[in-house]
Amino acid sequence: MAISRGCRDGAGEGAASVGRDVMLAVGLVGICLGGLAVFVRTAARAGGSVRVMPIVTVIILVTAVALARWCLAPVRRRTPVYRTPVDLPATTSLLVPPAPAEPVADPVDMPEVGPEALDHAGVDADGFEHTIAALCARDGCLQVEVVGGAGDLGADVIATTADGLRVVVQCKHYGEGNRVGSQDLQRFGGTCFAIHEADVAVVVTTSSFTAPAEEYAAACGIVCVDVDGLAAWTESRTPPPWETVATELSQQQAPAPADTEAQV
Repeated sequence: MAISRGCRDGAGEGAASVGRDVMLAVGLVGICLGGLAVFVRTAARAGGSVRVMPIVTVIILVTAVALARWCLAPVRRRTPVYRTPVDLPATTSLLVPPAPAEPVADPVDMPEVGPEALDHAGVDADGFEHTIAALCARDGCLQVEVVGGAGDLGADVIATTADGLRVVVQCKHYGEGNRVGSQDLQRFGGTCFAIHEADVAVVVTTSSFTAPAEEYAAACGIVCVDVDGLAAWTESRTPPPWETVATELSQQQAPAPADTEAQV
């Protein structure tokens, strides 16, 4: 498209230049002839006292010189000038290059959990939440988050297991004589499933549970981990709480064995 526009523009300029030269030549000839006619008329009125031939000769010579200069003018005055077309590149830079593909992030390795991260007795209540989170990370949870604090609605640690189970843990850092009662379990039971959408709800303590608390937890499906159970979990003598629940659920969902006894 750029080449076609350049040729047309050059041809138009050349044609306009030739037209102007022709008009100037014709005008010059007309002026000379008009002057010659005026001169002849004046000489006739003068009765032949004016010498006509030398003047006519001068006018003819001037006209001939003017026409000769126009005829011998450079060719570029009458030849259309064509603009040199600009070569287009093979590829255009107007095309927006595709955005580079984002590198795929490598899986994040969970940090190693040392014994100091599992010292439940050597920390305060806030630190106890972090030691429980470290236990969850050690035992294969892919996502672990400490969410305890004001307005936590009973959830202190939320973790996602490798099987996709959502584990919601409430941590009770109590002394030996301070047992977890049924009211604590009831408050947690009202939020762990309905609000936090737990697949596995766990209450873990450095103390123990009252009998009514254990009964309520069993009725609601909440896992209770007392000080002895916490020590066994920490020392890897027992599986983590969510694996126990997953095993119980699989056993409950397993179909009953078919009666293969022959019918009489």
